[in-house]
Amino acid sequence: MSKRDLSRRTKAVHGGTRRSQYGEVSEAIFLTQGFVYDDAAQAEQRFIKAGEDEFIYARYGNPTTRMFEERIAALEGAEDAFATASGMAAVNGALVSMLKAGDRVVSSRALFGSCLYILEEILPRFGVEVVFVDGTSLDEWRAAVTPGTKAVFFESVSNPALDLIDVAAVSEIAHAAGALVIADNVFATPVFSRAIEQGVDVVVYSATKHIDGQGRVLGGVILGSKEFIRKTAEPYLKHTGAALSPFSAWLLLKGLETMELRVRAQAASAQQIAEALEADDRLARVIYPGLPAHPQHALAMEQMGSGGTVLAFDLGSKEAAFRFLDALEIVLISNNLGDAKSIVTHPATTTHQRLAEEQRATLGITPGLVRLSIGLEDPADLIADLQGALEAAARVAAEA
Repeated sequence: MSKRDLSRRTKAVHGGTRRSQYGEVSEAIFLTQGFVYDDAAQAEQRFIKAGEDEFIYARYGNPTTRMFEERIAALEGAEDAFATASGMAAVNGALVSMLKAGDRVVSSRALFGSCLYILEEILPRFGVEVVFVDGTSLDEWRAAVTPGTKAVFFESVSNPALDLIDVAAVSEIAHAAGALVIADNVFATPVFSRAIEQGVDVVVYSATKHIDGQGRVLGGVILGSKEFIRKTAEPYLKHTGAALSPFSAWLLLKGLETMELRVRAQAASAQQIAEALEADDRLARVIYPGLPAHPQHALAMEQMGSGGTVLAFDLGSKEAAFRFLDALEIVLISNNLGDAKSIVTHPATTTHQRLAEEQRATLGITPGLVRLSIGLEDPADLIADLQGALEAAARVAAEA
């Protein structure tokens, strides 16, 4: 591909392409575990130092997987990337590969349940000190990120309460203390992300979400400098077996081709739906960074230029939330997000159910909170479905 400065949309279609001798248009799937050498000397040399387009074993790398890594790195503005079997493999790999006993990590406490498990349970088990802060408070970051802190970790937009981290400000605080900045950027998506430009050192995605975007495959990716990816992350990942399968990599390549069109359409629908729900007095609150009423609306517009594809709202109680979910006809009840199909979940009883009630309350995960990921359906149909479910839920409550 030409080295001139191409747009992200063009890079999403053409970045990292490798063609075989057959000149295929669609990327080839190299469904192979290993690779053949011309002679023993070549095998020896490759194990000493593999070239840019040379491969040893699928756990270490594969041509299809490498195409995905190079393409997503070009989109994100990163030097390099390593693809993993899931988003959580990427989060775990980014953290564990760089930490050892005695290291200190400062993290936002508003995290996805599995991320919390790694930080609360896994890392302390191996002697890593983990300190949690209110990620929206720069004063708490300043107090906690002391000299000697090895890393800071946060979700740039938290799951599920949609709190935003001031990425540039926290990165500046971390770098002043000599800490590496690791951001889980799933809700921002590669479409709206400017994380590396804003100071993040390592960006992590669950490619299962918007990158695939069609409910087909698990995947993850770690992005950063070539130094971090190849000398820190890769040795840990390739020896512990977090590799992405070539078939999954091929599906993610296909997902990247349409990602910008999908995500921008989903975000536009999310804005329209959030505005419609905000006017509905049957909801205790509507949370969406694209709404001026969101306390971090200005930061969302500066940081992402969009409110994203996910919103949340509170129906007041678990019972009301369940009645609402059960009355939906188009929106699916599931725990994924970033899909072409709209998906709703009740975080308190699913993704964050293992947390203590007090901890959920601190994170804003009330019994009535519902998370809604907007898909590619007509927004008018979704609004009608949501309003119909609200009416049905209210009717059932009145009859009880």
